[in-house]
Order: sequence, then C-alpha cells, then structure tokens
Amino acid sequence: MSDTEYQRQPRIPNPHRICGVAPVRALFLRRAQDVIRLFYLPDRRREAGPLCAHLARTKRVYREVDEQELARIAGTEHHGGIVAIASLRFAEELPAHALPPNLGGWPILPVLDGIGNPHNLGAIARTAAFFGCKGLVLSDDPRQCDLSDAAFRTSEGGLEHLRVMRARHLPNLLLGMKQQYLTVAAVASGGVPPEALPRGRPFALVLGNEETGIPDPTLAACEARVTLPGSGLVESLNVAAATAVLLHALLAMAQPPERAAAAAKPRAPERPQGREPDRAPRSGRPLGLPPGRG
Repeated sequence: MSDTEYQRQPRIPNPHRICGVAPVRALFLRRAQDVIRLFYLPDRRREAGPLCAHLARTKRVYREVDEQELARIAGTEHHGGIVAIASLRFAEELPAHALPPNLGGWPILPVLDGIGNPHNLGAIARTAAFFGCKGLVLSDDPRQCDLSDAAFRTSEGGLEHLRVMRARHLPNLLLGMKQQYLTVAAVASGGVPPEALPRGRPFALVLGNEETGIPDPTLAACEARVTLPGSGLVESLNVAAATAVLLHALLAMAQPPERAAAAAKPRAPERPQGREPDRAPRSGRPLGLPPGRG
C-alpha cells in the first residue's frame, strides 16, 4: 500500500476517555453497556468499588493504577482519580429539517451554533442538565464541536443526561420549530431583556460563537432576540456564563405544551376534608444500576 493510499484510509477514532467521579458515575447510570474498561487511583477505591463489581459481573476490565499511569491513560492530569474507557458517542444526526416527534414538551432547548470550544460545550451541558433540560441541539457549522473527552469532563456528567442532536441545516430547523418553540437568539446587544419575552411557551435558546456571534441566516430564522443587561464595563459574558443566567431566567417563564393544556382543563372536584387519599405502595427496588443497561 502506497503512502497516498494509506492516508486515504479512514482513521478509526479512539474510544472516549471519561474522567472524574461525577462523569463516570453518570456514564454507568445512563449507558453502562458502553463502558469498556475502568482505571482508578487507590484513593478512589470507595467510589470505584460498586462500578468494579458491575464490570466483574459483565466480564470487563478494571484496574487500580498509580498517578503516572492514570494520567497517561486519561491523556490529562485533570482526571479526578478515575477514568472509564467508553464506546464513542456522537451527537444524533437529525433525519430531516425538523425535530423528532417524540421529544415531548421540553420547557427549554439550548441550541449551539458555531461553539468550537469543547469546554464551553461541556459547561453549557452541565448547566442545562442542572436546570432540567432534556436535550441539546448542535448546528451544522463546521466550527461546532461534537462530544469529546474534554466536553464530557467539563460537563460533570451533564452530557449523559441530555439527548444531543445535530441539525442538518440550522436555519431551516429553527423555522420548522416555531410551532413547538419560541426561537430566541442570545445576542450581546440589541435584544430585549429576558423578562420582556412572551410567557407561557417553551423556548429554543440559540447561542453563538463568542468571537463572531450568531450567523446572520440563523438570526433571521429566530423569532426574538434576548440580551442580558449589564454594567457596560465589559462587552458581554462568556457564552457558558450567559447560558446559565438565561436558562435560570427563562425557566420560570416557559411552560411545556402539555402543562398549558392541563391548566386549561377543568379541575377535578376536591376531596372531602378529614380523609386521607389512597396511596400507592412505594417501590421496594433498591437504588443502583438500572436493569438491562449493561
């Protein structure tokens, strides 16, 4: 095989290296079947013990190593004392210029357009999961980063709790989402404050590249623009910090479609006072790894 022919062969990417206690725990809870190997330092035996027991039952590798070897395995010194080697996970490619019909009523859907820093992606995912978001959309912009070791590490487990999707053509997707969401572009200036946005609708919050902002075609496809008012001493916040502030502000204003429909229905008669309602027995299932997930 010539050098040219060799270079044309598709490169098989390495598995993901999930570093840190919280990301590794979330990985085992959400997709334990994807874990290939586990490595940890002696001072992480307590955290690693239940995970090793699961790997032993499923006949997969785990090993206690020293600091130098774990840094080599992780590819970073910021490994948190435990590293799981997991099958690659990429953003889910949307099949058409529309969201899947089975998403349900998500109050807020963050949409990232051209954010190339995986640490920002991870920080946004951490914030989104903290505030109860269920998904995240990535644009087709070539600058937009996908899931990576750094993004998983920075998300502190948040990415495992989000359905991450990638748009084929973001402006078209946003135009097709208007029946489901109020599409709002976060801009450094020229937008309304969060409290001026209409209430009672789910939001698709579009966030752009820190240097160049949201591209014009994406801006044109959004119904509204929002700007965080500040002191003026600095131009804007880091995109991850701005996301946290905006999600907190918008969450109180958003309302999923099924909740709005439920609120419009007549209320059931109240139970007579002085009588306890029948209660369903609580499940006796212990906490732990979900069955059938590895």
